[in-house]
Amino acid sequence: MAIDSSRRRFTLTLFVFSCVFAGRQVEAAVSEARGVTRILGMRLEKSDSPAETTERGVIQVTEGSNISFRFYGLHLFPNSSALIRFTELYSSDKEDDVHGAIMISSNRTCPEHTRDIVVNGLMDVGNHNTSGVVSLKIKQLRKSEAVKVFGLCIRDTQDEEEKWYLLDDKDGRLRVVEEKKSLLPVWLQVILISFLLVLSGMFSGLNLGLMALDPMELRIVQSCGTEKEKKYARKIEPIRRKGNYLLCSLLLGNVLVNTTLTILLDDLTNSGIGAVVASTIGIVIFGEIVPQALCSRHGLAVGANTIMVTKLFMLLTFPLSWPISKILDCVLGQEIGTVYNREKLVEMLKVTEPYNDLVKEELNMIQGALELRTKTVEDVMTPINNCFMIHSDAVLDFNTMSEIMESGYTRIPVYEDERSNIVDILFVKDLAFVDPDDCTTLKTITKFYNHPVHFVFHDTKLDSMLEEFKKGKSHLAIVQKVNNEGEGDPFYEVIGLVTLEDVIEEIIKSEILDESDLYTDNRTRKKVAPNKNKRDFSAFKHESESKVKISPQLLLAAHRFLATEVSLFSPSQISDKVLLRILRHPDVIQEIKFNDSDKRSTHHYVYQRGKPVDYFVLILQGRVEVEAGNENMKFETGPFSYYGVMALSAPTLEFRSPSHLSGLNRTASLSGADRTESLSVSGSNSQLNNSIPSQQYTPDFYVRALTDLQFVKITRSQYQNGLMASRLDSTPQSPESGHNAARMDQTTPPATANTTITDLGADSTPTENGPDETTLLLLNEQNSPHTTNHHHSQLENSI
Repeated sequence: MAIDSSRRRFTLTLFVFSCVFAGRQVEAAVSEARGVTRILGMRLEKSDSPAETTERGVIQVTEGSNISFRFYGLHLFPNSSALIRFTELYSSDKEDDVHGAIMISSNRTCPEHTRDIVVNGLMDVGNHNTSGVVSLKIKQLRKSEAVKVFGLCIRDTQDEEEKWYLLDDKDGRLRVVEEKKSLLPVWLQVILISFLLVLSGMFSGLNLGLMALDPMELRIVQSCGTEKEKKYARKIEPIRRKGNYLLCSLLLGNVLVNTTLTILLDDLTNSGIGAVVASTIGIVIFGEIVPQALCSRHGLAVGANTIMVTKLFMLLTFPLSWPISKILDCVLGQEIGTVYNREKLVEMLKVTEPYNDLVKEELNMIQGALELRTKTVEDVMTPINNCFMIHSDAVLDFNTMSEIMESGYTRIPVYEDERSNIVDILFVKDLAFVDPDDCTTLKTITKFYNHPVHFVFHDTKLDSMLEEFKKGKSHLAIVQKVNNEGEGDPFYEVIGLVTLEDVIEEIIKSEILDESDLYTDNRTRKKVAPNKNKRDFSAFKHESESKVKISPQLLLAAHRFLATEVSLFSPSQISDKVLLRILRHPDVIQEIKFNDSDKRSTHHYVYQRGKPVDYFVLILQGRVEVEAGNENMKFETGPFSYYGVMALSAPTLEFRSPSHLSGLNRTASLSGADRTESLSVSGSNSQLNNSIPSQQYTPDFYVRALTDLQFVKITRSQYQNGLMASRLDSTPQSPESGHNAARMDQTTPPATANTTITDLGADSTPTENGPDETTLLLLNEQNSPHTTNHHHSQLENSI
């Protein structure tokens, strides 16, 4: 029963709802058939002022604008515009109304219509009467209003009272905002923007131009610039001294101008993006690139000509820029300016070489002077192997002094034992009073002058070396370093020489050449031009001078030894003066240089077994090895050992008796045959030698040098000429014989033997104390050249 009752109630309820729905459908159909106008919504069609839809979907327009709205609905007719009105919902003096979406309490009726929005004319209805366009006039807002929101009111035509109702809370809203007005007139804004661009460029250019001119450079320009540059520098220098204050003023002015320029462009274009783009392009081109390119090249002139504007902005920005500059001064310290060290200055000179007015030689000198402190003596020295040196045991004969003069050096190191052991310095001017014929030892000169030897280390800087040379102690220094390689204690090793000329050449970066230089550079060893004149001192050398130089003391010792120890050279055979002449002959004193790499060289043998010889040998210096006998016995001998006496004694030379020669000299008249015989005996030595049977001495022993050797070598012909000269010198002479001898010299053709006899001749005046006078002659002969020539002339006349 209960179930049947519930079913009947449900069926009854469903029937009621169906009837109600059908009634409404019928009512709507009747209304539609009658043509009732209904407005359902609106949208913005167009506007002559900025208009948009906010983020909340509210239509926003500008005050004082004419807009067109498209309304949507049913059965719209041209007179449907009378059904549209607006009412004021709220207003505000700020745009803080959440884009017109503030919720307000409303009873959805329009109590009154606003007069700020006026509906103009009829509605322009579409084909299906579902939409139409209505023109609206938005009036100006009040001064206290920044935004005002209106609601759309629709009149209900079916209502007998024809009331006005709000269409919707959000869809029917219209937000009116005030019109954005320009701060200044457009023409004035354009002028200001152009002026601000000029100021921006000026500040940017001055920032680069003035700040790039540091105080040091301005001082330099004031001293050595042109007249205009000096004038400009004097104007700029007072404000440039206040570096941080000037910097702060320029930067503040630049920022202020750029900011104002952006604001004016935004107001002029009414677009943020447009203002950003326009200000960026204008500032970059006209405010940065062009002025900085100009001031980077002409910053001094631009800064001087705009100095008053700079001072004005420094005054205007004083309250802010001056305190900031003082803080910067305290934190960063005083501005010194650009200071170039040695390396930077040298590099600056190299880089600016194409643009400065320095010639290459001047530039090299400046660079050389600046680089002097960075180089050491090891970089410019002459290696020890390439140095010209003299051994301390050298004899200052003609050859040695000629070698010194040909070297072209004025200061010559003197070494002992090895080249690295330098003990003295020889100045060429020390040789001014030295006669080469005196054969003075080098030690005598160096001990007399005793020049100090200046040693420096290899890492000594060239500027310090120059200061040492300037003190006048020496213009040559020995370069040494500490050698600690290998085992043992470290020691000082001499590696080269450095001179004042080397330092000066490094300063001027060029080689100093004189007429005696053999090399353009001691390090590269590049020789001078081959056609350069080379001095030849052979013109000062006496023809009869010995090729091998020995000291006068050694020559005197050899003379005494031969006269006393060797019977063939005793005073009874050869007079002391003739013997002295023999020893002074150019070919008598000889030497052998020992070669360690070839000890058995034939050059080392003085005598060889089975090889005929015709000379006598007296060892003066060095050691020899003698190998004699069938057993080949070997022994060593040293100085003042002699060999080959038999080479001089065989064969015996027979002379005419002195009385016969005297008789010839005293004869008043001689036949032609006698005169010819006399000439053959006493005139030509070559004829005499040719008349003697040729017999040679063959030794049965060897004599070989073991060291460097100096020895006396007298040939048989020299000895025989000495015998003849001694016999002629001891024979009393008459005036006729002297006259005949002169005639004999004139008629006899010149020959080598003739010269030998003349050279071997001594003073024609007999002496009783021969050795003593010979010693005096040997030691003093070179100091009396006129006397020597007189002896030669007397000897020739006597012969």
